[in-house]
Amino acid sequence: MKELPRCNPVSVCGYHIRESGCTPVQEISYAFEIAFAYIDEVVKRGYKAEECVGGFTFNLNIFGNLWETVAKFRAARKLWAKLLRERYGVQDKKALFLRGIFGGGGSGMTKQQPENNIMRGAYYALAAALSGAQTTALCSFDEAYTIPTERAALLSLRTFQILMDEIGLRDTVDPLAGSYFIETLTKEMEGRFSKKWKRWKKSAEWSRRWRQGMCRERWPVKRTEYEKRLQEGKVIKVGVNKYTEGVDMEVELHEHNESWAQEQIARLKELKRTRDNKAVKDTLKSLEKAASEKKNVMPYLVACCKAYATVGEMANVFRQVFGEHKEPSIF
Repeated sequence: MKELPRCNPVSVCGYHIRESGCTPVQEISYAFEIAFAYIDEVVKRGYKAEECVGGFTFNLNIFGNLWETVAKFRAARKLWAKLLRERYGVQDKKALFLRGIFGGGGSGMTKQQPENNIMRGAYYALAAALSGAQTTALCSFDEAYTIPTERAALLSLRTFQILMDEIGLRDTVDPLAGSYFIETLTKEMEGRFSKKWKRWKKSAEWSRRWRQGMCRERWPVKRTEYEKRLQEGKVIKVGVNKYTEGVDMEVELHEHNESWAQEQIARLKELKRTRDNKAVKDTLKSLEKAASEKKNVMPYLVACCKAYATVGEMANVFRQVFGEHKEPSIF
């Protein structure tokens, strides 16, 4: 807020939660609770939520049913604004916006008949546009096999460009507004979100449950349940458990190039040779002192960056002061 006022300081991620097997309702619910944990910490320091929440963004997932996806984001927007008003008294309309990147879920892609993933990707991009995404990232058709190749990435880019310049997805902001079907689904999704929150309010402090692994222990269970339904044909996946006729194409793999790693290592060594290493040492020492005294470390991080301290060097300071995070055992 003070040192980098134009920065979006945190991107709250629900994407990985959905990829881990959770439902759309769980994805949004968990993501909001993560955001509230950030806000609560800022409020504890004497600031107002309105001063920081306008810089929040979300990274959320798209795959599966188109209409459910659109309803999920429409309901999430309404609920985010409502909860910010009720819980934190936020009034600034701009601060109430749910801004984010809505990206195609990699787990929606299949190794079987990978060319089908090109069409899936187009519908993911369509869902993002109909959902009002500020920006979106599109999985490439080969992501079930490999890091996207240049050809696959270009196809994803062309998919966006066709939707924008040929199909007309930029012609209006909210093409589904007023649709009885979408509005009904949105209202149903809101009810499911609210039901989830009411249940959590009766439980122990959410952040404590998260730290102890009590929330994440449900993810593999949900993933297993989904995979079972997929194998039983209760969830249809074209080319996997329905319409399986056809020949799989050969997929070009993204090969590791060792020279790229060596090139980056050489650049890092050159940086460390030519920078003012005394200034780096001094700024890192100041950062360590600030972290130990529980001061706001942002001014010290900015100073480290200006001296060309590396991310690894700054992270090592935090490791020395705070230790390393250990994932709680969930079994």
